Formats: sequence, structure tokens, C-alpha cells
Amino acid sequence: MPGGRPSAGQRPIARTSPRKTRRPAFLNAGTRVHVYSGDMLEVKGLHKRFGDLVAVEEVSFVARPGEMVGLLGPNGAGKTTTVSMIAGLLAPDRGEVRIEGGVVRGETDPVKLRLGLVPQEVALHDELSARQNLALFGAIYNMRGAELAHAMDAAFDVAGLSDRAKDRVGTFSGGMKRRLNLAAAMLHGPRILLLDEPTVGVDPQSRNQIFSSLEELKRQGKTLVYTTHYMEEAERLCDRIIIIDHGKVIANDTLAAVRRLVPSVNVIEIGVENPGREGWLSGLRALEGVSAAEWDGSTLRVTVRDLLESSPRVLVWLRERGYACSHLTSQRADLETVFLTLTGRSVRNA
Repeated sequence: MPGGRPSAGQRPIARTSPRKTRRPAFLNAGTRVHVYSGDMLEVKGLHKRFGDLVAVEEVSFVARPGEMVGLLGPNGAGKTTTVSMIAGLLAPDRGEVRIEGGVVRGETDPVKLRLGLVPQEVALHDELSARQNLALFGAIYNMRGAELAHAMDAAFDVAGLSDRAKDRVGTFSGGMKRRLNLAAAMLHGPRILLLDEPTVGVDPQSRNQIFSSLEELKRQGKTLVYTTHYMEEAERLCDRIIIIDHGKVIANDTLAAVRRLVPSVNVIEIGVENPGREGWLSGLRALEGVSAAEWDGSTLRVTVRDLLESSPRVLVWLRERGYACSHLTSQRADLETVFLTLTGRSVRNA
């Protein structure tokens, strides 16, 4: 087997002595596996400070078997710091992590073998084949022989890379590398998978393959914690939504319940042909009944609570200031709009 080690961005959660050959749970495609009946993952009061900056403040949540929990928030909200503490890569100032009811104690606690981490940064060796890369990760988990070969085949199958297993990773697209990153995290059969922005910069084909893989893992009873700032991904994949802003949890519920936190919110989309005057968005936001106003370069999106009452007010304001409007549509609030209303800023803003 080739030498080398996975980079620090994707180092293993823990080491243990060699284990008996087993079939990782994710291998049984098309069948449901027996899973723990309680909360698989429990995060209680995690707090982390870097100097004067409080990065994470009293973050708590649970994740159950067969459930995908979305950690949502803008860059810098505390998502990656939270995941790093759960994975044991960063020690919290206070708080605790429980896996299957047991408190995780120390960086080498064997219970961490139940975790798999897919970090933001791709941690692979371009000069090696995909199969050689997985062999390196398997060796760190004391996997060898038939057990390792079987686990690698299954991981390639779930990631949709079986036909590229022998190819050098340097020939892979960015999306394929992220899929291989996912395969490496699944190799040792973890019960909990932590995914930190796994689709950043990937092509549509790879994104759909990653989605299919995660949906299959969830159906098999895996517990998935998924961080993203792409609201449409969370709406498609996640059973529960946790919104983090400035290190604090400001919402934690099902998608339907999170939407109800901002009742009767509507979005007016207006094509404005001559935008950009100084202070125009601030002026719109100051109007009675307007919760938010955003300009994406082609369309003005104004969030209002009462569509019938606020739409005329917005249009009159634009007309009196000489703005030309080409079209007008309205829609009920999506998750992006809910976030914007709760926090006052776009989820894609730092």
C-alpha cells in the first residue's frame, strides 16, 4: 500500500485496535438497518471563544437515527466551529457532546469511531488513484484485507465513483473530488456523518449524486448533520432546520415550523430598470410593513407581511422617486426569506 497520510483537514476521529471483519451499515443498499432508538447525537450548551470573539454561544440540539439536521447560517455564523467541536477537532470552552447517550471524553475516545467527517477542504492526494487514497484512510482505521476491499467497493458505489476507482485523483473534477471526500468519510461505517459545506463549488451532476448518496444513507438509518448556506439544499434534504447567527441558535424545528416563525410573510419581486441610487434600499426598508429589501443586480425583492396593504405602498414609493418597473410578481416566503426576516441579513453575506 502507498505511503503517506490524509491531511489534517480530514484526520480520523480516533484510533482503536484492529477489529473483526464486519460489513459497514451503509453497504446494504435497498434495505433498512437496525438503529439506536434514542437520540444518536446530543449537543448540549457548546460554547467557544477566540479572544474577544464569541464564535459559538450555548449551541444545543439533538439528531436522531435516520434524520438529517441542517445547520444553516452565513459565513462566520459558527457552523464550522460547532462541527469541529462535535468531531473533537476543537475543544469547547464548555458544554458536551453525547453519542448514543454517552458523553464523549477526550480526543481518543473510541466512541468517536461512530463519527465520520466530511470537511470543507478536500483532503486527498492527487498523485494517487482514488482506490489508493481510500486505502490510506482505511489503514488509519486499522482496516485491511477483505474488510478494507469490501468497504472501499461499497463507498465507491454510494459515491457514484466505481468506474473511476483506479484513476488518478488529479484527473478528477472538483465535484468528483468532493464525492471521493464523502466516500472516505463513510469508509469505516460511521453511524453519524458530519458534512461541512459538502457541495461548495461542485457541478450540478456531482451535486445531484451527493444528494442521492445522502438520501440513501439517511434511509438506512444514518444520522446526518449538514452545514450549508444554500437554502434550497436544506429545503430539499433536511428534516429539521437549525439557524445559527452570530454563534447563537435562533431557530430549531422542522422546516414547516421554522416557516411559521415568520407568519404571513410574502415576497414582492420587482424588475427595476434604473436602480442604484444611494440609500434607496434603506428607504424601502423604512416603509411601514416592509421587513427587508434586497437587490440582486436585476430584481428587487421586498419582504412584506401583508401583501395587499404593502404592495401599493412600495410601488407608490418607487414611482414617486422616478424608478421604472418592468414587471411585478409575488410569492410566499422561502427559507432564504425566513432567514433574512429573522436576522436582517442575507444568508450568503458574511
